[in-house]
This record gives sequence, C-alpha cells and structure tokens, in this order.
Amino acid sequence: MVLAAAVQLEAVLGDVPANLAACERLADEAGRAGAAIIALPEFFTTGIGFEPSLAAAALPPDGAATELLTALARRHRALVGGSFLCRDPDGHVRNAYLLADPDGVVGRHDKDLPTMWENAFYTGGDDDGVLAAGDQTVGAAVCWELMRTQTVRRLRGRVDLVMTGSGWWSIPSWSPRPLFEHLERRNAGTARQAAASFAQYVGAPVVHAAHAGALDCAMPWAPLRYRGHFEGATLIAAADGTVVAERRFDEGEGVALGEITLGRQPARLAPPAGFWLHRRGTLPAAVWHYQRWHGRRFYRRNVAQNV
Repeated sequence: MVLAAAVQLEAVLGDVPANLAACERLADEAGRAGAAIIALPEFFTTGIGFEPSLAAAALPPDGAATELLTALARRHRALVGGSFLCRDPDGHVRNAYLLADPDGVVGRHDKDLPTMWENAFYTGGDDDGVLAAGDQTVGAAVCWELMRTQTVRRLRGRVDLVMTGSGWWSIPSWSPRPLFEHLERRNAGTARQAAASFAQYVGAPVVHAAHAGALDCAMPWAPLRYRGHFEGATLIAAADGTVVAERRFDEGEGVALGEITLGRQPARLAPPAGFWLHRRGTLPAAVWHYQRWHGRRFYRRNVAQNV
C-alpha cells in the first residue's frame, strides 16, 4: 500500500504566482503527511475560465511550473504531477501534464482535445499518456479525457496508476431555474462518476485532483456572464473503483489522502462502442460545439505565435 494525495485548489484566475504558492503549500501538507504520490489539478498555474488574459499566461516547458513539480518531488521523495498551459518552442500552447520524481521530470502528456472554451487557450496533443516512472507505469489523463473511450483504449491494461486532474465547471442557475438546477445535479454527478469509474475501465487506481471555488467570467459569443463554481470531485479510487478518499467541492481547498495498491488488474468495465463513456446531455453537447468553433478562432488570432 502507498499513501496518495489529491490536491483540491481554489485558484485565482490567471494569477500564476498566487496559484503556484497555493499549490506548494497544499503539496507540502500532503508531503508532510507521508504521501508518496501527489496530484495537482489541471491548470494548476492559472485556473480556467473564459478570461482573455489567459492567452498570455502560458509558461515555458522548463519554467516555474516545472520547477515547482520537480522541487516538490525532490523535497518529499514523491511522484508529483499536474497540468498547466505550456507554450512550446513551436509557438503553440498545450495543456501539458508533467510528471516528476525525485530525479526530475519523467514524462509529459498533452491533453488530446480542449473542452468547450478551453479551445481558446491551447491546442490538442496526440501522445498515449503512458509514462515510465521507475518500476511503475503511470497513465496521465486530464479532465474530459476521463469521459472518452479513446482514453480507455490507450491506457487499459497498460498502467499501474492513473494520475489525473480537472477543472470541471458547474451549470449556472439560469431560467427556468428548476430545469437548470436539474441539469446541474446531473452534471455534478457525472463529474464524480467520471473520476471514480475510470479505474474500473482501465484496471488501475486513480488519483484525481481538481478545482473548487467560485468562477465568474465572460461567456463566448453571448451577452451573459458565467457565474458558477468548480465541481471538485477530488478523490482517490482503488483499481476496482472503490473511492478510498474524497473531498467535495463545498469543502473547499485542501488535500484528500488515501492508501492504494499500485498495479494493473483486469478491468471491471468494458467501454461502450461510441465516443463518450458517459452521457453529456443536450446543453453540454451544444456548448461543446459552439465554444469549440469560437475558441479555435480566438486561439489562432490571440494565442498561437509564429505558427
């Protein structure tokens, strides 16, 4: 058995120094508790929302985010991972999940498909996310990668541990309020189910870090503002899908700690034949498409450099 930690962060949107300091504080808390595996959330340097200033918030591959991950791994003799907006030498920005051990960075996975307004800030990757870390093989998966059958296909039966993070936002209480509150209950349930059940699809324990707290930002191509919160669903699950530790979004910032057994097992669930592991619902499906169209245009005009 090994003690794992999943960090739940309340990021300050776009404030890289503040978020790095918060991540260090929370990861140090996990390390002092004896965690040998520490997961930070997706976008741990910036948070995520439709905030145009994020176009300038990407860090280089060897910048402050990487320095923090490697310093934490050395300090606590732990495996530490998380994703951030990373501007590569080719001028593109990617949502890069970096994994570090006490000797340095051991691997990187770029999230395959940006989700909704994320399309405005980075482009997708095409690696398999299977990372060698000493005697263990770690699978990296980020947020809505936990929703897709193609992620299961690349990791199923190949990894001893899955490290993942998300920045999953809620559905606001717009009118008609009863309808949107119903949609939000389903959305919150999907966020938790996607993280917890992924272990059963892949056959390995999952350490899932996430964001909590309020989010207030613009909506692409709409006069409305988004006012909601991050769903959290920070949890640690055994290979059979049993949740061994959890921190709900309403518990705020903090650390979930739980013991897991590393190693691959026969997967308990077979992925469905289609593209998605879980139903998205009509509203998220519509928003997925319109914000992808808007975001790709925004990215070409405002984010990509010398491409």
